[in-house]
Amino acid sequence: MWTLLLPLSILCVSPALAFFKYPWHAKCKIHWNFSTPCNQVMTRLESVARSWEGGEGCPMAPTPSCPEMPCGQNCLYTVVEKTENKISLEHRTPVARYVDDIKFKFSDSGSGCKVEGFSTSRLWYAVLDKGTNYCNLRNLVDGAGLSRQNGFTEATSNRSEERRVGKECRSRW
Repeated sequence: MWTLLLPLSILCVSPALAFFKYPWHAKCKIHWNFSTPCNQVMTRLESVARSWEGGEGCPMAPTPSCPEMPCGQNCLYTVVEKTENKISLEHRTPVARYVDDIKFKFSDSGSGCKVEGFSTSRLWYAVLDKGTNYCNLRNLVDGAGLSRQNGFTEATSNRSEERRVGKECRSRW
């Protein structure tokens, strides 16, 4: 029976892979370069995450300035752990309270800092997230004022994701 099911499933899934341009799980990885030293970048990201721990400022429904989620989610972050070169966070979505896990890894680069940010949905079945995981990361960097500094660069795991949702989650800054 497996000799029949396996080839059949491969034939069904392979065409879907060609047309499905999103990752098979809701996630985002970003690489940033900052001209600021890592200890300052870490402090600023942690500070803004802690200032957004409560539910204040959470949109519960679309508004004229935020016509479609995930914009306006500068809330419900929790700092889980901080080490010498890593910060782990959780973010809950405002309406459904889905949990996303966020990790930042910092490494010194001359007088600046390289940061790898990663956000992923805890739900095993989450596929399309409308850029929520990208915004989880980008909102913190924008909120900390780091994206406005000279020398800031960004590269995502999915460049079309950055172009597609970037302005929506950053439009307030």
